[in-house]
Amino acid sequence: QLQASGGGLVQPGGSLRLACAASGMILGVDAMAWYRQAPGKERELVASLDNDGRTVYAHSVKGRFTISGDNFKTTLYLQIHSLEPEDTAVYYCNYKRYGVDYWGKGTQVTVSS
Repeated sequence: QLQASGGGLVQPGGSLRLACAASGMILGVDAMAWYRQAPGKERELVASLDNDGRTVYAHSVKGRFTISGDNFKTTLYLQIHSLEPEDTAVYYCNYKRYGVDYWGKGTQVTVSS
C-alpha cells in the first residue's frame, strides 16, 4: 500500500516536499517513481529512482525536483523547488515490485498566486 502526502496550494517560486509511505511491499522493489497528471493531460513520469540509486528526471523538472528514498524503501520523497503554475497536478508515487506497478492515491499540488 502506498500513501502520498505533502501536497497543497503554493505560490509560484515556492517549495514543497512530497512523501510516499509504503507498507507491505518492501521486498522485491525494483524501482520507485513519482508521476503527475494535470487536468486534461496524460499521466507523466516526473522522476524515478532505481535500486542502484540512479535517478531519471523529466526535462521540465530537472534542477528543481529531487527524488530520494530511505534505505528501507519505506518512504519515497520528492523535494520540489521553484514551483511553476505548470507543475499543478495530482502527484502519484509508484513502486515497481516484481515487475508489477503499484500506485498510491495521489496528492494534489496547486501552484497559483
